[in-house]
Amino acid sequence: MSKKTKYLFGILLTIIIGMILMWFFCCKDATHKEESKEDQHLNNQKEAVAETTPPTATNMGFTFKDPDGNFAYSSNDNFNFTISDFNPLTPISDKINIGIDELQRYLDENNEKYLDITGLYTSTENNPSAFPNLGVARANAVKNYLSSKGISSRQLNIFGKEDNSLIANDSIFKGPINYLIHNRAANTDEASDLKELENLKKRINDDPLILHFGNAQASINLTTEQRQKIADISRYLDKVEGSSITIEGHTDNSGSRATNMPLGKKRADYVKGYFKGNGIPESKIITTSKGPDEPIASNETEEGKAKNRRSIVRIN
Repeated sequence: MSKKTKYLFGILLTIIIGMILMWFFCCKDATHKEESKEDQHLNNQKEAVAETTPPTATNMGFTFKDPDGNFAYSSNDNFNFTISDFNPLTPISDKINIGIDELQRYLDENNEKYLDITGLYTSTENNPSAFPNLGVARANAVKNYLSSKGISSRQLNIFGKEDNSLIANDSIFKGPINYLIHNRAANTDEASDLKELENLKKRINDDPLILHFGNAQASINLTTEQRQKIADISRYLDKVEGSSITIEGHTDNSGSRATNMPLGKKRADYVKGYFKGNGIPESKIITTSKGPDEPIASNETEEGKAKNRRSIVRIN
């Protein structure tokens, strides 16, 4: 090959290599940019669809299974609740009632079995109940319904759990209740259960639930501690056959005793109605009035009078 030919061949090779490099760094990059723009456009479309498509509402069924037995029941229906409410929506599904009938027969035949009922709630909901949280209040309402169908409350335990994954359907939570069947704990028996309940009674009566009222008013604002005491009282009434509570109404000495005695009863009855509205059986509540007869502070000061205007709840 002559020098001239080699020279021309070198020039041609250089041109070819240059074109390849130019395509690699320019055209391919441009193609990549176009593809990136298209990918971004598709992603934007997907995000727009996701923003306009409402999330799927939570729907938890009326489902329970004994892991140590041969009993199970499942239905897509469950107890439903409006946001920030603890009263189950009615009517109750026939499938739920069928499941309750089967559960009752199973628990009657297996006295050492228990059903844990856990009510779920979200942190954005308000708690209008007397219980520590809305989940416990929902579980208590379901427990009361199961008890009304013949299931012993002795075999029912209630709990509450915050679950912010719950998604409502038109302001209604469908089935925010979980169920768990289990045996009595291995290290407990009926005697130890009763002893624990008697200790609970003593603890409540040594430091009873006291609710204060404004002058000539009957309204209730609960602290966290008071809510827990109400939950404990409710548990005792559920577990101890024949148990009851007494609500005493007290007043200050403003006005006559003849006026204050019915006022104290009115306050006690108000608390009774409040408890009844929160699922505590009316038949287990006794009300009485002490009027101005048992002050715990001096009626010579407004502060003392405020302390005397109270209702006291004790376990009998």
